[in-house]
Amino acid sequence: MQKNQKFAAKNVTGWKATLAVSMTNYIEAGSIIAAASSLTLWQEYLGLNSVKVGLLSALSANAFGAAIGALIGGYLTDRYGRKIIFNYDLLIYMFGAALIAASINFPMLLFGTIIIGMAVGAGVPVAWTYISEEAPKEKRASRVGATQLAWSIGPALTFVLATLAAPLGLLGSRLIFLHLLIIAFFIWYLRRGLPESKIWEEQKRQEQKEITKGLIQKNALKELFTLKANRQALILLLGIYLFWNLTAGAMGYFMPYIYENVGGLSTAQANGLQSVLWTFTVITTYFVFMKLADKYSRKLIFGIGAIMGVVAWIILTVSPMTWPTLIAFVLLWGSAAGIGAQAFYALWTTELFPTRYRATAQGIMYFIVRAGIAIWSFVLPTLMDNLGFVVAGVVMIVFLIIHAIIGIVMAPNTQGKTLQEIELERYGDETMKERATNL
Repeated sequence: MQKNQKFAAKNVTGWKATLAVSMTNYIEAGSIIAAASSLTLWQEYLGLNSVKVGLLSALSANAFGAAIGALIGGYLTDRYGRKIIFNYDLLIYMFGAALIAASINFPMLLFGTIIIGMAVGAGVPVAWTYISEEAPKEKRASRVGATQLAWSIGPALTFVLATLAAPLGLLGSRLIFLHLLIIAFFIWYLRRGLPESKIWEEQKRQEQKEITKGLIQKNALKELFTLKANRQALILLLGIYLFWNLTAGAMGYFMPYIYENVGGLSTAQANGLQSVLWTFTVITTYFVFMKLADKYSRKLIFGIGAIMGVVAWIILTVSPMTWPTLIAFVLLWGSAAGIGAQAFYALWTTELFPTRYRATAQGIMYFIVRAGIAIWSFVLPTLMDNLGFVVAGVVMIVFLIIHAIIGIVMAPNTQGKTLQEIELERYGDETMKERATNL
């Protein structure tokens, strides 16, 4: 083993590799919830005004911080390999978490927030890409679903920790970030033993053959937008993920606020309700998406989840926010999220683009989605204050209807096929046959 790989786990393959990679989503979601649940505490401790609070939100792992990280990480992943991100992104994350845990002023808190946001953003595209590339074709949804499972467990557990740590005040928030730091260290250790993606290595060998024969490499960024197959994939993936996230992303940051200010719940009740919601997401992710999406119609599963999400928000919007309403919403939305756009986006975004710019495409789309969430999150509180929650809820419902229509109409038939088979099927006439002829 090379010198720089001595401090690393051994034989990190199969489900152990899936666990090591998918936990990126745990610390991403955990970081968002840890920041959201402690925002008021930091505001009181440091005397933050609304501008500083807005900066923390906009540059966090929930918005622009992650968006910028994904843009950079996606490019580096395709250019230099999947392992380069695995080796370094969590070291950066740990520094950011330590900085937040030790913050005594606003610059420390803001800098730590930006670092964490960029680190988790860089890790998301490579996580989905690596798992999909290494998974057996008959288990790809199951393996990619592990990232969704980790993403769901993160908020569920972090909300529980936030509830338990509430009596400690700001110290409790610092301890939550320390727990994320410890988990990040464990994940980083496991990842050091991961092999490079075999599909990426084969792609690089293919590119080298082309260069040796004097063939001109096409510009990946230009090709991403000029090929018909790519444009169709972008419409599908941005359509379902952006419009779903305009609701789900805002929920992740503002739902406790809505429970408390519209429903009259206490902070403990709001955090407990969210914990239950995410628990149902964990359940449906595992028992429906991971168990069934490789065997049964993905369009059907997506459609059921999308319709459940729309119904959940109709109930929350038009009914008085009583306990029966809240319980119905939590059951429906929590279950829908486990088989919804997040899970299918993670799967389809790795299937529908060629290997040479698979992660780059994800980084660009993730940037657009997170930027959209940042803008909507900035507008949403003002919208609710001026026009009321019902108007905001109707807008959320419209977003969800748009995402449902796009997903149901454009869902691809990729089940049971290898990534190479999907790539040849989608790009054969435009790129791959041309290259094969020249070689």
